[in-house]
Amino acid sequence: MQLFYAPDFTPPTHTLDEQESKHCIRVLRLGTGDTLYITDGRGAMHRCRIVAPDPRRCTVEVEHTDPDYERLPYRLTMAVAPTKNAERFEWFLEKATEIGVTEIVPIATEHSERRGYKPERGGKILAAAMKQSLKAFLPRLAPLTPFAELLARPAAGCRLIAHCGPARSAAGKRHLAAAIRPGEEVTVAIGPEGDFSAAEIDAALAAGFEEITLGTQRLRTETAAVAATVTVANTNTTN
Repeated sequence: MQLFYAPDFTPPTHTLDEQESKHCIRVLRLGTGDTLYITDGRGAMHRCRIVAPDPRRCTVEVEHTDPDYERLPYRLTMAVAPTKNAERFEWFLEKATEIGVTEIVPIATEHSERRGYKPERGGKILAAAMKQSLKAFLPRLAPLTPFAELLARPAAGCRLIAHCGPARSAAGKRHLAAAIRPGEEVTVAIGPEGDFSAAEIDAALAAGFEEITLGTQRLRTETAAVAATVTVANTNTTN
C-alpha cells in the first residue's frame, strides 16, 4: 500500500504536487493503471488509479473512498516541553503519530531549555510519519504555547500533569493507567528536562489537572511523552 498526502484533495480526480508526483513515478516507478492511496489528513482514505503518470503532475482518479479510515476511539492531547536537542522532540512527534494522538502542544515552561520551535519542520515530520504508518488522520500541531495558556484552555475530559517530585495534592499521584478511562478525552502534560516547577504544578492543580506518575523509572522528556501516549492507546484498545 503506497500512501500519499494531499491536504487539498478534491475527488473524483486529483493531480499530485511535484514532490509527490516525482516520488510516485520516478522513485516507486508506478505507471498508468497502478493503484495508490491518498489521504487528506482529515480521515478520508482514497484508493486511486493513475491516469496520467507525469513525474511533475501525476493525475489520479478515485476508485473508492473510506471517509473515516481507522479513526482513533479516543482523543489525546499531548502537551510536551520541546527538548534542548531538537531531534529528540522530533522523534517524539514521529512516534506519537505512529501510536495515535489527536493534538500535540509544545509548551514553554519555567525550566524549558528550548525557547524556539519550528512548526513547519514539525508538520513535515508528522505528515511523513502519518504516511509511513498508513494513517488518515494528521495530528494537529499547535504553536509553542506558554504553560499558563495551556492551563487556561477550555478542555473536556481528563487533564493530567506528570512530574517527578512528591505529590502536592491531598489526593496524591496516581499512575496514568489508573487515572484514565476508555473513550475519555485526555490531556497529558509532560515537562522539560528540569521538570515542572512547584508553582507550575500548583497552578495546574488549581486549574483542574490531576497529578500523575508514569512509574518509578526516571525518564527523559521524550521517553515519558511516548510512554504516556502508549499507555493511553493501550487503555483504549486492549480488551
